[in-house]
Amino acid sequence: MDSNLLWYREMQISRTIKSLEQHNMEGYFVKNESGLIEILEEFIKEGSVVGVGDSMTLFETGVIDFLRKGKFTFLDKYKDNLTSDDKREIYIKNFSSDVFLSSTNALTENGELFNIDGNGSRVAPMIYGPKQVIIVAGVNKIVKDMEEAESRVRRLAAPIDAKRLGKDTPCTKLGYCTDCKSQNRICNDFVTIKGQFIKGRIKVIIVGKELGY
Repeated sequence: MDSNLLWYREMQISRTIKSLEQHNMEGYFVKNESGLIEILEEFIKEGSVVGVGDSMTLFETGVIDFLRKGKFTFLDKYKDNLTSDDKREIYIKNFSSDVFLSSTNALTENGELFNIDGNGSRVAPMIYGPKQVIIVAGVNKIVKDMEEAESRVRRLAAPIDAKRLGKDTPCTKLGYCTDCKSQNRICNDFVTIKGQFIKGRIKVIIVGKELGY
């Protein structure tokens, strides 16, 4: 990476981590996937019940494989042949998990997490339930403020995710959000997390790579 761009990223990450800490959330930076797995080994104890939210980032970084191979009770929503009832049971169990991992659609330099969800199964455990929530985010998820956060999700993340899920929505045909009224829309729950009562319950790990949508 160009040294000037690296400087800019380092300053941006530093501001973001400082803001997270001011909101009772913890921020960390790792350079790559191996650094991420090392810090997860510290945070997730053997025997923990672990759930995950829908996230391409967790696949790209090897976190899903790490959880499957580790000595955890992994509530694996990605197992083959799960029925809708099976998935709902996992979603309910996520609330009482020791650790819940996910990514975020956007992370502001003011220390806010912004997400748009389809049925709430990803954002609900972030808000309440699991003892520890670990958010893994590539540097591409960092934005200046909430206006940029929503713009990023509507312009980029939501249309791509709808395409990945095979949704028949305007955004999968046009390539951008129209705030449609389609019954297939995945933009139903708009959630901003600005802070936590329990200090350190939410830990945000920023990875020095572009990851996910």
